Amino acid sequence: MKFVAVTSCPTGIAHTYMAAEALEQAGRAAGHEVHVETQGSIGTDALDPQLIAEADGVIFAADLEVKDKDRFAGKPFVDVGVKRAVHDAPGVVADAVAAVEAGPTAATVAGSAATADAAPERAASGGPGVGSRIRQYLMTGVSHMLPFVSAGGILIAIGFLISTVAWPSNGAIEVTKVVDGTNATAFLDWVTHSFSWGSGQDWAVLLFWVGKWAFAFLVPALSGYIAYGIADRPGIAPGFVGGFAAVTVGAGFLGGILTGFLAGFTALWISRWKVPKGVRGVMPVVVIPLLSVGVVGVVTTLIIGPPMRWINDGLTDWLNSLSGGSAVLLGAVLGLMMCFDLGGPVNKVAYVFATTGLVNATSNADGPAKIMSAVMVAGMVPPLAVALSTVVRRHLWTPQERDAGKSCWLLGLSFITEGSIPFAAADPLRMIPSFMAGGAVAGALTMAFGSGQLAPHGGIWVIALIGKPLLFLLALAVGTVVSAVVLTAFKTARERRFATPGEVAATSEPGTPSAAAV
Repeated sequence: MKFVAVTSCPTGIAHTYMAAEALEQAGRAAGHEVHVETQGSIGTDALDPQLIAEADGVIFAADLEVKDKDRFAGKPFVDVGVKRAVHDAPGVVADAVAAVEAGPTAATVAGSAATADAAPERAASGGPGVGSRIRQYLMTGVSHMLPFVSAGGILIAIGFLISTVAWPSNGAIEVTKVVDGTNATAFLDWVTHSFSWGSGQDWAVLLFWVGKWAFAFLVPALSGYIAYGIADRPGIAPGFVGGFAAVTVGAGFLGGILTGFLAGFTALWISRWKVPKGVRGVMPVVVIPLLSVGVVGVVTTLIIGPPMRWINDGLTDWLNSLSGGSAVLLGAVLGLMMCFDLGGPVNKVAYVFATTGLVNATSNADGPAKIMSAVMVAGMVPPLAVALSTVVRRHLWTPQERDAGKSCWLLGLSFITEGSIPFAAADPLRMIPSFMAGGAVAGALTMAFGSGQLAPHGGIWVIALIGKPLLFLLALAVGTVVSAVVLTAFKTARERRFATPGEVAATSEPGTPSAAAV
């Protein structure tokens, strides 16, 4: 059979392309042809319309709303999360075959493996369940929000870094006092009459405010693209306005999430109205934006705003007041979450919690900045632990695993947690607990040390922007060693379990050589 597929993940980096490769390989192994369109962070590698027309079926392995989904109308398809395509690509391909064999009426097979007999029964659902849809909408917003977070956070951090040199004492405070970047008249006057190309202080101020402006789009982008995931283009205007209103009334990112769903479903409802032909032409440019923006703006200001502001202010005050045992416990919990599903929903909850909190941080000594460090250091542990174990106890790993372990050094140092997914997929009962142990230790230590940062990504490459960098590296090293030790102990115990008097027998993992053979 011939299949076309679409893969996408919230960050549009690792899972998107790993799933594409896995599906292509699984298809070849099963004797089928699979062509994949990756909808990643650098854009969409679109499928040829001719390939779509010739395809027997479609595979959607996406955590986001698939772009231009109408292209695949009328073809049997399966709709699964991107993570399942990474972990169980052969099963996904088998589901797609079952959907095609069940006939053109089969609409979807969601979740785990399904048979051809089950496909028609699931067709009535018309797609993923309500919970999966809500998650897709939310992840669409998160995916489009992350570039604003990364650019803004790193520019702010660079501004603070330059300020520590430009102002030998209290640079992080002075950089915020020079000019008010939210006052257009004052800022333009400063640029025109005071800015000097050769002044480190002025560059620190300028980069700081450019970063702050990028951050100002964080909640509107989150809200706007949640609405876009629900209603397509009609949801963008009310979503962005709702997100802006949420920021203005102090509802924060929690309010932005609510306004995104409100805007999306409001725009979708209005766009489905049955109206006379004469009105249809003005619906998308006048009626839908007018009514949806008006409804969302008023509801956000009067109903959503007040309680969300109370919650948001309380959360911010609590984070900034954390110290001692409570901070260490939070760091450990965030570390466990980052390492539980390695880029999946739980990991993303912890990451988004940290990045959205940066909006309220003005230096790397603030509570939200420390939380960001705990999240990043924990996310770096799993690939580094694998890499370390493949070096220290080589005989526990196959030659292919040892080669893959070499790349984990770079992936881990770059804060790409997904680099450990192939290892976790092969042996989750040993890998995941090992990763979580090291991640919890690293996150707790970072909070205990008080090492904070305003850069939301970058790993070791933004070490100059991290407060107390040596202690950050110490937390990373300790967490990596703990994880590697636990992982190696699990692997060693497994090897001994299968040992014979003469040598270690082959394990149940295909291709794993014995210790004697190595």
